[in-house]
Amino acid sequence: MTAAVQPLRSATERPASPGDADSSALDAIGALARETLGERVTGELRALLVAGRLAPGEKLSLRRVAEALGVSMMPVREAVSRLAADGALEVLPGRAVRVPVLSLAQFRELTRLRLVVEGFAAEEAARQARPADIDRIAAFDAAFRQAASADPPDSAAAVAANRDLHFALYEAAAMPSLIEMIERLWLKAGPILNLDMRHEPRRLEGGSAMQAHARLLEAVRRRDAPAARAALEDDIAAAAAHIEETGQLRA
Repeated sequence: MTAAVQPLRSATERPASPGDADSSALDAIGALARETLGERVTGELRALLVAGRLAPGEKLSLRRVAEALGVSMMPVREAVSRLAADGALEVLPGRAVRVPVLSLAQFRELTRLRLVVEGFAAEEAARQARPADIDRIAAFDAAFRQAASADPPDSAAAVAANRDLHFALYEAAAMPSLIEMIERLWLKAGPILNLDMRHEPRRLEGGSAMQAHARLLEAVRRRDAPAARAALEDDIAAAAAHIEETGQLRA
């Protein structure tokens, strides 16, 4: 009887061996590592945007980002694609990447959304906050006061403490999906909000943010949800009004 003809193998194909299972497992681990790296780069860029470290209109060199983070271009491109999909970055003709410059209408829309979403988060935080959550909020409030009261005000420290205070409050609401929504809003609003605070120390010297934070903290301690929301809304509204007065937004 004639033996069955075996199909021809490609030049790159090799016979199966007991080691193939281990090789497949390693391939899967490699794919996961690349995905995690892309997420890490996204997280780093998101943090810079939320903190106002990247200014509206500022262009990004993908090569410089890759060099600064010690990664290849692939995870950087992946991160830019994700952030562009969220509207936090924009890709220009020629594949240039920059932080969007908000128009007055866009900024006002973001402010209205923040009042609704973050106001709700403040209410839930007042209802749900544990003693440890309140202690964290109080610690960031104290850090903000110290930075804002310095002579001259420490703008960078105040910006960081303000961000940390807000997100400690929102995390106290214990609603992860809500945090994701707020982060997306801060990705767009953060650059102009925090850039203004960095370059306009008088916004800190005025004390409106300190007063709003004090009322907010007291409301959370009392479990007074409506008062917490009102204090947070006053904080957002005062900052937005100041930014509009500076004329930094597109018509």
